[in-house]
Order: sequence, then structure tokens, then C-alpha cells
Amino acid sequence: MTPEGQIAHPLSARNMLALTAAALVAASLIMFGAVLPAEFNFDPLGLGRLTGLNRLWAPREVAFDASTGAVPLAREYAEGFRSDTIEIPLRAGGDSTRGDELEYKVHMKKDATLIYQWSVVDLAKPDEFYFDFHGHTLAPNAKEMTVATYKQATGAPANGALTAPFDGVHGWFFQNQSEKAIVVRVRIGGFYELIPPGDTGNEAGIIANVPADKAFGEQ
Repeated sequence: MTPEGQIAHPLSARNMLALTAAALVAASLIMFGAVLPAEFNFDPLGLGRLTGLNRLWAPREVAFDASTGAVPLAREYAEGFRSDTIEIPLRAGGDSTRGDELEYKVHMKKDATLIYQWSVVDLAKPDEFYFDFHGHTLAPNAKEMTVATYKQATGAPANGALTAPFDGVHGWFFQNQSEKAIVVRVRIGGFYELIPPGDTGNEAGIIANVPADKAFGEQ
């Protein structure tokens, strides 16, 4: 008889090592094939993707109603996306010919989006530059027009976006109040139309996508 507490046929060292190795392999497969994909979205063996366990880690999905709000969050436009750079030279502040200020706008339809970035070259003191970001409807024969002011301030540069609240022209009035001539560099992109030189919104006759010294055409 075998004494109590002893194994009748103990495993050999070789078999014990084999069982230990097998247990380690099984544990590794469970860890790398199931636990890591399910809990941490880490799938080194690809088993999580094959078994679908990699989807268990994801948070519960909560649907958001994108149709809420006055303006749809996702919109399509008939016109293609475009981008332009406009360089506007302004004379030193107090110029007798008012060459130190002008307006530049683009035409936008209601709910169209404009992304903009503008800066001022050779401006030593930002508080010596004034801008008025605004828009208005085009109503040559009407008794009134709608006007919207988006921001009035001193300083530069500025970055942002605009969703047009109505059909019309939208853009900036720039005024140099410093003692030196400057160049305003405006980069815009989105869904809009450039206004031909001389038309409402571009009365100063600025030409887009040319250097500042050619912004007013042949002089």
C-alpha cells in the first residue's frame, strides 16, 4: 500500500516540465488571444478579430441626433470647395487718400461655410490695427438690407469660420492705424464666390491670388 499523502506513481521531471510548459502556453493564449483583445483592444495574435472578442472592449454606443439644431451639422453644396489668398496693401495710418483702409468681402449663400485665417505683415503693434468682420444682404432696389456684425476689434492675427446667416456679401473692413505701410494677408477656403473688382463688397478693386504689389492691377 502507498503511504497516506504520497502519489502512487509520481510524474517524472520531464513530464512535469511538459505539463508546466503546456499550462504556460494555454495561459498565454488566453491572455493574448482573449483578455487583451476584449479588455484593452490589443490583438497581437489576431484571434480577437477572428472571434469578435476585440469588440467587447468598446464603450456602449449612444446615438446622437444630427438633425437637431437650426442649421444641419452635415450639409452639401452645389458649388465646389475653393481656396484663395488675398494680399491687401494698406498705407500708413492717417493717409489723406484713405489708402490706409478698405473693405474686402466674398459672396456667400445662406448656410454656406467660410474658413479663414488672416495676418498682418510688418505690423509692430497689433493694437494699431482695426478690423470689422461683418456681412449684409444685396438689395439695390429694396428699402432696407439685413446687416450682421460678427466681430469688431483691434489686433491681429485672426483664425476662424463663418456660416453665412443669409445670402449676401461677408468679409472685413481693415484699417491700418500704425505709422508704417502694411500688408494684410487673408487666406480663405470654403463655399463662396469671389467678388469681381469694383463690385459691391470689393469696391477697392482687389485682385485675389497675386502678390500685394499687384493687388490693384496695373498702376
